[in-house]
Amino acid sequence: MKPRQSPHKNRQRDLFRPELVKIVDPSHGLVKLAKFVDWDRMDELFGTTYCPDNGRPGVNTRLMVALHYLKFSFNLSDDDVVAGWVENPYWQYLSGMQFFEHDPPIDSSSMTRWRKRIGEAGAEELLKETIAAGLKLKVVKSHQLKRVNVDTTVQEKDIRFPTDARLYHRARQRLVDAAKQRDLPLRQNYNRNAKHLLAQQSRYAHARQMNRARRCTRKLKTYLGRVIRDIERKCPHPDEQLQSLLAIASRIFHQQRKDKKKIYSVHEPAVECISKGKAHKRYEFGCKVSVAATSRGGWFVGAKAIHGNPYDGHTLKDALSQIERIARPPEHVFVDMGYRGHGYTGEVNVHVDKRRRGRTAKSLWRWMKRRAAVEPGIGHLKQEHRMDRCRLKGTVGDCLNAIFSAAGMNFRKLLRLAADILRLIYFWVSFCQRSEVPVGMAV
Repeated sequence: MKPRQSPHKNRQRDLFRPELVKIVDPSHGLVKLAKFVDWDRMDELFGTTYCPDNGRPGVNTRLMVALHYLKFSFNLSDDDVVAGWVENPYWQYLSGMQFFEHDPPIDSSSMTRWRKRIGEAGAEELLKETIAAGLKLKVVKSHQLKRVNVDTTVQEKDIRFPTDARLYHRARQRLVDAAKQRDLPLRQNYNRNAKHLLAQQSRYAHARQMNRARRCTRKLKTYLGRVIRDIERKCPHPDEQLQSLLAIASRIFHQQRKDKKKIYSVHEPAVECISKGKAHKRYEFGCKVSVAATSRGGWFVGAKAIHGNPYDGHTLKDALSQIERIARPPEHVFVDMGYRGHGYTGEVNVHVDKRRRGRTAKSLWRWMKRRAAVEPGIGHLKQEHRMDRCRLKGTVGDCLNAIFSAAGMNFRKLLRLAADILRLIYFWVSFCQRSEVPVGMAV
């Protein structure tokens, strides 16, 4: 059924419990920011994803939206944000609670199901709301949205570093577990021998005894092939899940070093190997993400995960479409030299960076040099807002994690700026009271 109504709309008082509005400090940033987020629009938007007359009532939308803002603003897991919510009255006030609650409002697994429900379009609405709240607070200026910096980065997946030995061992392990669940009597599962071989292979490789390490890897591959053939003999008509697992294991078994579109993880087969030319990290395993931030202010107006490892210039059209959905069509977009030959023919002026100014106007050259301001923003997304390693499952999880990370960074900036504005207001009021000057006359 439709989500429950937010508790703050309930006007029923409690004789023995004080309301949160009487407990929290009105000068706190979260209290100020809670008034500028359009919660009613969120209720109306996400309420359409629920069945109107079937099942139990859903968790109220404001609570789920607030928990996701807090999760990606403070770099927390689902379990940690629910546990912190119980201890923090300001988080509860942001979530629309009327009284202080001592029990967790939901199980953390509800956040996973809610993310699947809203999808990528719903995540974009959360990012869009941070820009709208910034415009209401007047910390985001409308003229800042005219010029945007666009760049790409890699969002790594939460997988182990892929080596042939690990992949053979893990694929065999998953097949053995699947056969056990279906009561398939395998001729031999190789659990004990394979575990010993994998440890031995790692020690040989560390000692640079590569011939011995390769022999261990070949033996692990042989074990995997035997298990695949054994399951195919015992179960000629497997179910869909087992069929998918067999296909992944077979691809791992047959793939060679120079093959294209290889599999680097059994549980995340869509992971790609991306080389961005970094000195400290030659290869990264995940997906490419196109991010867009305003040239002034550094407000993120787009973050889109793109699979298939495309050329940077070919991601520009999708990035600009997302910016238009979230904020407004920009007038100027600044990109680095990796976007040469992008082929975009729309109305937006795309300025590709170059090494020398030449005949470029000085005013435009300053904006082109400011393109590099997006780089530290990407660093903050990775270090503080969970884009360094995507822990959400599948390609949909990649898209959601990228957008939520940008929304979390915008929300954290709004929180800090809202607190600064209130602090400045209270300073002027107290100054005027001490100096006996009318507040309206203070300049």
